[in-house]
Amino acid sequence: MDIVTIGDGMITFDPSTKGPLRFVNSFERKIGGAELNVMLGCARLGLEAGWISRLGKDEFGRHIVNTVRGEGVDVKEVQLVPGYATSLNFKEVQESGEGRTFYYRIPSPTETLTPETLPFDYISRAKVIHLTGVFCAILEKNRAITLKALQWAKENDIIVSFDPNIRLRLWSAEEARETILTYLPYVDHLLTSREELELLFETKDENILLEKLSAYQFESVVMKDGENGAFALMSGAWKHVPGIKVGKVVDTVGAGDGFDSGYLYGLLKGWPMEERLSFANAIGAMVVQVHGDNEGLPYLEDVEHFLGQRELIVR
Repeated sequence: MDIVTIGDGMITFDPSTKGPLRFVNSFERKIGGAELNVMLGCARLGLEAGWISRLGKDEFGRHIVNTVRGEGVDVKEVQLVPGYATSLNFKEVQESGEGRTFYYRIPSPTETLTPETLPFDYISRAKVIHLTGVFCAILEKNRAITLKALQWAKENDIIVSFDPNIRLRLWSAEEARETILTYLPYVDHLLTSREELELLFETKDENILLEKLSAYQFESVVMKDGENGAFALMSGAWKHVPGIKVGKVVDTVGAGDGFDSGYLYGLLKGWPMEERLSFANAIGAMVVQVHGDNEGLPYLEDVEHFLGQRELIVR
């Protein structure tokens, strides 16, 4: 395989109307989860992607597995666990496209995954393992699983991609900082944001941030900046690649996951940094124009058309 991940999967309930959740009367069922979204994005781009997870042995769990399998993601290491309910979240979306997420994911079926039961033979088939801070924020025990996976990948020459993806609705800033800083020595490619870097290193000073980052042996550090594009740390300074303006933002959820999938695609194809960032920025811009966590994740030909590299015949 090209890439694998470890993470939770959820049923996401999208509101039928915008505004405060307490006034929303109906929802549309979809699926979501940070790591799952990235694998869906990678699969649609043509990469061989695999997902390690635990879901409830219920109708929602079956729906997620069937959907993800149908998208081409390998689900051999996704198990449906009796006695657990599949995790849920409810989204609140404002007219601007911004919103909030309300989680219902404890007890989580991922409780049954342990460092000892990680499928290392499965992980060893991949070139890259992509992990995020979301999985370790759900349950404290998941932090040991993430650390074990990172250490094992490093020892076995598997490329490690990590997105802090800090969700302060799931854990405190102090917990996130303490945990993620122990992961960074094992990370090859850090996909983050300025806000996350400032939280992790407890400073807004640019020079101190650069000094802190230089203490690690990253192959690349990428700083996502929404509609402004992205930055890559190159030769001790930030290289900026502008974003792509869109006509209307309808839903920002999943844009960062889409960016990650585009960056990882470019990494696996051996592209230079600027090309990776341009491609990833394009996917982020495409995702925010579609409702849903992963419905806007494009196929390769869609991105090429969006970038003017391919002609689209519609009639």
